[in-house]
Amino acid sequence: MTKLRNVSLIGAPTDVGAGARGASMGPEAIRVAGLAEALRARGVDVVDRGNLVGPSNPWAPPVEGYRHLDEVVAWNRIVHDAVYNELKTGRMPMLLGGDHCLGLGSIAAVAHHCRDTGKKLRVLWLDAHADFNTSELTPSGNIHGMPVACLCGFGPKELIEIGGHVPAVSPKWIRQIGIRSVDEGERAFVHEHDLEVFDMRFIDEMGMRHTMELALATLDDNTHLHVSFDVDFLDPVMAPGVGTTVGGGPTYREAHLCMEMINDTGRLASMDVMELNPALDERNKTALVAVDLIESLFGKSTLMRK
Repeated sequence: MTKLRNVSLIGAPTDVGAGARGASMGPEAIRVAGLAEALRARGVDVVDRGNLVGPSNPWAPPVEGYRHLDEVVAWNRIVHDAVYNELKTGRMPMLLGGDHCLGLGSIAAVAHHCRDTGKKLRVLWLDAHADFNTSELTPSGNIHGMPVACLCGFGPKELIEIGGHVPAVSPKWIRQIGIRSVDEGERAFVHEHDLEVFDMRFIDEMGMRHTMELALATLDDNTHLHVSFDVDFLDPVMAPGVGTTVGGGPTYREAHLCMEMINDTGRLASMDVMELNPALDERNKTALVAVDLIESLFGKSTLMRK
């Protein structure tokens, strides 16, 4: 089994889907934290494609249940095309956000590529939130709370059709890990569609090792593994630089074990690093932790095993 050792960094500097400003500065913060250098030190061929360019954030109220829908659609189409083009050339796209609404365009592109190549898709959604809202379920209208629902075919036509297939993914392909903040209506919607969720209570009771064994079960040589890593997955004690902190997240070691076990599969083929908000951070602490964890995804380990 050959691991992809070439990575293309794609910056997506926007916060059009978020409820707080600042995630638009995330790509530069993670670059400053040394992401490319850390990956190169692990033998990875890294190309930084720079930042994508899209519409600015109008910071307007919701219209018919959605905030900034036109801008969110435009950004997700741009992201889809950039990620899809990298996959077509055999490189691993790593999307640097930017708010998590962009997970829609990124994963729609991965699903598009999997349809082209006949591969199965597994998505690990590492997040404090399920992001399975619809405009009927959330009063805020912030689309960063809706990307998983949109990927599964629930949302405005312009969003759910990105990638050329509705739904872009089946809920059965998704494993959500670290969830600890879900709206009441959203919880019922998650259950209705059988989304597989390993929430923090499950992790508390069963441990991160067992959680990851289940989340990674049945992967084979024909499976494309995508990791969508919202930095608010982490406990805010170590990662304060996000717009939607939720206490009680994975510990430092639990988070590293999660990443190390993903690396052990050898199947990571694309990823997102989302919601890093340097405007709310402390001396770039959260970006540095994110880089540390991404290193674990690419083979860094404290283990002394042969």
